[in-house]
Amino acid sequence: MGSTLLKNRQSDQHSPCIWMQAGVVDSMFCETDYDCPACEFDRTMQRSADKNKKKVGVRGKIPKGNPKANPKANEDKIVAWQDKLKKLPQWKRPCLHHMKGRIEFRACTNEYSCGNCDFDQFFQDQYTVHAVVKPISVLDVRGFKIPHGYYLHHGHAWVKMEESSTVRVGFDDFALRIVGPLDRIEGPLMGMEVKQNCSDMLIYRGQNVAKVLSPVSGVVTDINPILREKGSLANKDPYSEGWVLRINSKSLREDLKNLMMGDETEDFLSKEVDQLYQVIEEETGPLTVDGGDIGDDVYGNMPRIGWKRLTGIFLRT
Repeated sequence: MGSTLLKNRQSDQHSPCIWMQAGVVDSMFCETDYDCPACEFDRTMQRSADKNKKKVGVRGKIPKGNPKANPKANEDKIVAWQDKLKKLPQWKRPCLHHMKGRIEFRACTNEYSCGNCDFDQFFQDQYTVHAVVKPISVLDVRGFKIPHGYYLHHGHAWVKMEESSTVRVGFDDFALRIVGPLDRIEGPLMGMEVKQNCSDMLIYRGQNVAKVLSPVSGVVTDINPILREKGSLANKDPYSEGWVLRINSKSLREDLKNLMMGDETEDFLSKEVDQLYQVIEEETGPLTVDGGDIGDDVYGNMPRIGWKRLTGIFLRT
């Protein structure tokens, strides 16, 4: 690669935030393993920087970009970290992947426009081989889990932000425990286009087949080939090794507005659990006061409910 691939820094090692490394703020450490799109601090800083950039034409003065105290109270001094670093000589501008601790020092030669950077594309191809997204902290909703920072579609496909408008896609713990261990999972081939809310993925268990809705629109840039032969990997490790697709989306900003995160996810999953209990009780009778243990294979343990009914209700297909 011309640069050494390093392991990601971990948040408990006090990894310096990108905004701190650029000198926009004096002290801030990353708590999301450099998953900036999932970071509220990053979003707040970006909003303030964008706001200040619009003011430049009015007041003709670019902010210095180093609020000494609370950035919220000094937002008129905030400048985008990219603009701050562009003031350095080009050979001193660190590549974003170096700032995230993934490679040794490499200078940015593309004005921090990662989306059309040949090295960034090459690195992403290599990095995908060496590293799979690892959840940092997990939201537990009545026994069903989804990591913080993951977006969720109402058809139970998750979206994890990566670099350059690319996302990783998989199926959540709830859906996989309903359908039970899968024989295989199929999605569109690389280069094919998918559309949000369209049935672009298929899951198989024995003679049963179900469609899964795509959570975003875009072009498939990578698939997880293991799932074609061993779909149960998704059941065992849904949020990392069990990923299904990687998609590059030109409409990502709009697509994300239709997905859930945080409190929205918690409310949605809680309602889904209530509906699942109702469906089960229709077949088995009243459950115990605490709802009982759903287990990891609802369909396998209660086939009377029916594959088509379960997938139709919860996968929305």
